[in-house]
Amino acid sequence: MPIYSSDSDDVPESPKRFFGTHEMPLHAILGGGTAADILLWRDKKLSAAILIGSTIIWSLFEVGEYNFVTLLCHISIIAMLVLFLWSTGAGLIDRNPPNPRAITIPESTVHWLFAEINKMLLKFYHISSGKDLKTFFLAITFLWILSGIGNYFSSLNLLYIGFLGLMSLPALYERYGNEVDYIASKGNRDMKKLYKTIDTKFLNKIPRGPVKEKKRF
Repeated sequence: MPIYSSDSDDVPESPKRFFGTHEMPLHAILGGGTAADILLWRDKKLSAAILIGSTIIWSLFEVGEYNFVTLLCHISIIAMLVLFLWSTGAGLIDRNPPNPRAITIPESTVHWLFAEINKMLLKFYHISSGKDLKTFFLAITFLWILSGIGNYFSSLNLLYIGFLGLMSLPALYERYGNEVDYIASKGNRDMKKLYKTIDTKFLNKIPRGPVKEKKRF
């Protein structure tokens, strides 16, 4: 749906997308694979299980006031008891004992995790080097705002809120992307129009002294 500017020329303006161009699907922008399927709820069972598990962990810490070390020890005790009963009772019920590989993390997953961490570190270095000043100042502003928000929330609550946003916003944007882009573009134009009005009626009327020429030596 084309959007027309409120200026006299009425030039049609395409809405800008938050996650890239119209030709590139959101699934590909998020990296594809299992991670994108989870964020976009393509695998509803896995996404729901992760969301429910995270909510249970958050509830144990925030509502039940569980200590992390205590919770880790209790989970380890339960896991050891389950493995013990499974291993010792496998012969009695004519079933195979648990496979050790089932509880180990594949090396490919570890390599992928470290590769993603290295990408984040390289991105952090690229932004901090000042090659893109706009991104640099935007990152500083975002971190400063986030630090202010952190004063009103505990770290766990802040992480949980961010996780909820990560698990919901991409899927909602994929479904209602056109409406979001339209509203965002309209809001952006309205803000520019408001600034232009303020600049014309107020800022330009502020008296300014004559500009002094620099002395040349």
